[in-house]
Amino acid sequence: MPEHRHAAARPAATGPWVFDTRDLGRRAGSSRRVGRTVPAEGLGLLGVIAVPAGGVVELDLLLESVVEGVLVTGTARTVVEGECSRCLEPLSAEVEVELTELYAYPDSTTDETTEEDEVSRLHDDLVDLEPVVRDAIVLALPQVPLCSPDCPGLCVDCGGKLADLGPDHGHETIDPRWAALQERFGGTRDNPEEN
Repeated sequence: MPEHRHAAARPAATGPWVFDTRDLGRRAGSSRRVGRTVPAEGLGLLGVIAVPAGGVVELDLLLESVVEGVLVTGTARTVVEGECSRCLEPLSAEVEVELTELYAYPDSTTDETTEEDEVSRLHDDLVDLEPVVRDAIVLALPQVPLCSPDCPGLCVDCGGKLADLGPDHGHETIDPRWAALQERFGGTRDNPEEN
């Protein structure tokens, strides 16, 4: 009976990123597989590539009790959208990251011998995966997203997409020292008789 009262006094897990590990106890080797879809709008490199409005992250995880805490392993998968850094075309890509994170028990050797930012910690038997998943996904995103590795980009003269303009696309450039003569006499170097 006292054990039941003690369990009821603990706070409930709150938020989609928070997982309750009470059912694992502190028995090393006990584990539980969980899957969850959580909202993740805006996660990524804002203005470059990120999870779009209404986007989600799919979590497929194994929570495992170990001597020093709870080990969380698994994957996080989402779809990100942005634009190509060369041709400015919209792009979309699926991102999947592997997760391995130890959440240390309070008063464990790991808890007592590591700095606050070196290892994650359990708080009231709860693990909050949002910081870990957010960091993993952001690190997996390209700093310079491309629609394809060989995207030729835009024409520097007319701004057209080079992939659409074809291999013969070009602009005649006149040496600025000759530009005044070109304007005065008209024509081009290839057809001087046009005057």
